[in-house]
Amino acid sequence: MVSKGVGFGLTLLVISIGFTPAFALTELERVTITDQRLTTGFGDTVGNNINVNQQVQISAEITNNQKTSQEFVYLVQVKDKTGFVISISWITGQLNENQKFNTSLNWTPVNEGEYSAEIYVWNSLMQKIDNSEFSALSDYVVIDINVS
Repeated sequence: MVSKGVGFGLTLLVISIGFTPAFALTELERVTITDQRLTTGFGDTVGNNINVNQQVQISAEITNNQKTSQEFVYLVQVKDKTGFVISISWITGQLNENQKFNTSLNWTPVNEGEYSAEIYVWNSLMQKIDNSEFSALSDYVVIDINVS
């Protein structure tokens, strides 16, 4: 009698494992951030050493890894070497299914020093009408910047 119960339990375990989708994306895999860099307004890469009052674009390619469209917020936060946030900017948009999109936001340093630009991609900046909260679509990436 005991052996029948154990066999039934193993059968259920195998069935439930068999239906778990191995290809499902986790929350932070919905969008990928790659090719993060500093560029000119024309898209030319300038490297990580820039000058005071030199306007640069904090650029990256974002890719929607989903089979559905996705609203997004591309947010850049620039911090000084003490971790103090000196600039926050963002743009919003929509990525189509599997779309790659090169995006950028400008920044002009006014003081010398070491900075880091953190790039985030979120689904929203605010709580939505249905009370769903915003969430990250990808892990954030960092660009280290030296200003002289």
